[in-house]
Amino acid sequence: MLWYADPTTQTFFVGGIVAVAGELVRYWGVAYAGGLTRVTTVGAPEIVVAGPYAYVRNPLYIGNMLMYLGIGIMANALMPWLPLVAGAYFAFQYSMIVSLEEEFLEKEFGAAFLEFKKNVPRFLPRLVQYESQAQEHQKPDWSTAVRSERRTLQALGSVTVVLLVLWVAG
Repeated sequence: MLWYADPTTQTFFVGGIVAVAGELVRYWGVAYAGGLTRVTTVGAPEIVVAGPYAYVRNPLYIGNMLMYLGIGIMANALMPWLPLVAGAYFAFQYSMIVSLEEEFLEKEFGAAFLEFKKNVPRFLPRLVQYESQAQEHQKPDWSTAVRSERRTLQALGSVTVVLLVLWVAG
């Protein structure tokens, strides 16, 4: 992407807005899910149904896809083919990951997860918040989210700086 980058004023700012929106979705999700978002094994002490999880089951993956899309738009590289191929790749990858996660959640939490799954879409957010009694004790931890998202912010910032340099030099 960086090799073929040809950012313009419009693509840089539009893509930047999309990428920041993606990080904000991730940050919101991490504030509710906590440090479990950075583990390499599937596990969970409970089903998170508050915050963004009341609208979509996988807000972190939605946020990732928005960030990747935003960076692709910022780069303006091989448009529209690079974003289409990347989108297809991430859709496949996340579908496989989510299948494994949902298999675990169904085994671990049974009927409670099936109820959540029935009411909250996997990737396309619902317009009205899902209501659950579990939301009463699920509160965001914004400081944990900031610490957890530090690497994501560093990566997003690094790529943005490189694209900014390419844009200014271009």
